Amino acid sequence: MKSTRLLSALLAACLSLSLLCTGSLAVSDSAKLETIQVLGILSGDGSGNLNLSSSVTRAQFVTMMVAASSHKDAVGSYGSSLFKDLKGDHWASPYVKVAVEQGWMSGYVDGTFRPDQGITLEEGCTALLRLLGYDSSTLTGAYPTAQLSKASALGLLDDVGAVQGQQLTRQDCVDLFYNALTAQNSAGTIYGTTLGYTVTNGQVDYSALVTADTKGPYVAESGALSLSFTPSSVYYNGALSSLSSVQQYDVYYYNANMKTVWIYHDRVTGTLTGVSPSKSAPTSATVAGVSYDIGTSEATYQLSSQGSFQEGDLVTLLLGMNGEIISVLDAQESEATYYGSVVSSVKGASSSSTSSSSTTSAQVTTQVACTDGVVRTFYHSGSALNTGRLVTVSVTQSGTKVTSLSNKKLEGSVSKDGSSFAGHDFADGVQILDTDENGGYARIYPSRLAGAKLSGDDVRYYSLDANGDIDRLVLHEVTGDTWEYVYVSSVVNNSSDMNISASYTYVQDGQTQTLNSSKLYSVKSGGAAMIYEDGQVSSMRQLSSETLDSVSSLSAMAGNQEYALAEDVQVLLRDGSKYYQTSLSQINGEGYRLTGWYDNLGCPAGERIRIIVATPR
Repeated sequence: MKSTRLLSALLAACLSLSLLCTGSLAVSDSAKLETIQVLGILSGDGSGNLNLSSSVTRAQFVTMMVAASSHKDAVGSYGSSLFKDLKGDHWASPYVKVAVEQGWMSGYVDGTFRPDQGITLEEGCTALLRLLGYDSSTLTGAYPTAQLSKASALGLLDDVGAVQGQQLTRQDCVDLFYNALTAQNSAGTIYGTTLGYTVTNGQVDYSALVTADTKGPYVAESGALSLSFTPSSVYYNGALSSLSSVQQYDVYYYNANMKTVWIYHDRVTGTLTGVSPSKSAPTSATVAGVSYDIGTSEATYQLSSQGSFQEGDLVTLLLGMNGEIISVLDAQESEATYYGSVVSSVKGASSSSTSSSSTTSAQVTTQVACTDGVVRTFYHSGSALNTGRLVTVSVTQSGTKVTSLSNKKLEGSVSKDGSSFAGHDFADGVQILDTDENGGYARIYPSRLAGAKLSGDDVRYYSLDANGDIDRLVLHEVTGDTWEYVYVSSVVNNSSDMNISASYTYVQDGQTQTLNSSKLYSVKSGGAAMIYEDGQVSSMRQLSSETLDSVSSLSAMAGNQEYALAEDVQVLLRDGSKYYQTSLSQINGEGYRLTGWYDNLGCPAGERIRIIVATPR
């Protein structure tokens, strides 16, 4: 289960929003704009267009100032008729009232405020200086030179395009207000921190800001969302979507300032086998053999001794952005079906069953590597299943049923960009699982298969969604990622005429181990794939090697041949007969002789360097 999706999803959504609204902003401009949007200082029109080149009126500037102050929540519905051209029912009147009372802005000698008149650079700087606590007594010189000089010294004019006498644009205001947040006020304090924001090295901590302004989680119990705004961006399970995708009991979050909604359809159904650390104050719960943190007070109550769920019950967990439990349902309200490969299956084990609503104790405990990469434990009747068996698991209030799944083959080539296979696009969030017959499994993603040609034997099962896109794919030894990789440092054959015996010393993840076996494997010193069956080593297969000229974080060069590195590549430093685990950053082609061992074992998407041995020159 992904545990850090919240921040990355928010930042990705914000970046997409800024690009849609602004066109070609530089990175620094984009960061400023996103911050100003999240704070509600600047918003777009009904279509989301921010109109950054448009000029800003005095009334608009006042609303920005109030939004960038501690008075943003104190604006009333109606203002006062302080000026003859600004009646109490004018939309900007409440904001102007705050600005005048705080001494940020004033009217003209003729009794007008001129709300629709464009505001000049010097007028805007004067108002912002007052917001920061600098009045005329703290300035040296005459207006507007003194004001512009002070503004420049404080950094307010950094990146601002307007000059004296010119009217401010909305882009100018983005820069001005961002700079104000990071500037020192008259008390010597960074202004943004006085509003509760974190400012580090002259930058507003955007991640903390977005998280703080994002509301949720909420549960769409009726299949509809309760929002006070019309969203301009909707993300469903991380992909751009629409509100029409919402299903009953989906979990959602929203950021009103960004007009963005994130919806998650992430739920787990299975037997509740325990809560920790206690039933009176649980902080986590175990369902289908997987522990999940509890993320809301509602879920804490539901799973506590005062709630309605007991160990042994079949339940459905509604999970949030970070994979935490948001709410708990009776399994009857939300049935579930899982697909995957059997990791282990034991007859005779039973589940906890203390609730009167529980069914009879299960006879078999089966662990299944599901297509989302999570290994879940299911309790069911019937016979134990062979390791590596392809199954589907149906969990309902009446019980759990694990059924063998017939192969459903598909062959063809994966596109070079990893977006489609055999005439079908990969659906957003497609679940792909590589498996072997010994219970090995690896969750992979479309990019891992880019350009691979898959035969019918490579695909065990697939399914299509309503759009005809592949949403689930189970493979058989396509990547080589299901095997364990070791570096064999020595092989000793102790066999006699009457007995076969061999000793294999190997290094795995920096640890040296010895395997005494009654089998002889066709391996010598060097990289090897170690394959298990029922928890025991069943075979070892030699890897191929290349002398490497250079290594980067993603690939290595051997002459004119480029090899991709496995994401979990093992890097070993050789010192005589000993090997020590190290990292890519600690080795280089000049100080070391590098040997790469890769899996040239017939996997369509294999041939990745699994082990690199560095020997000092």
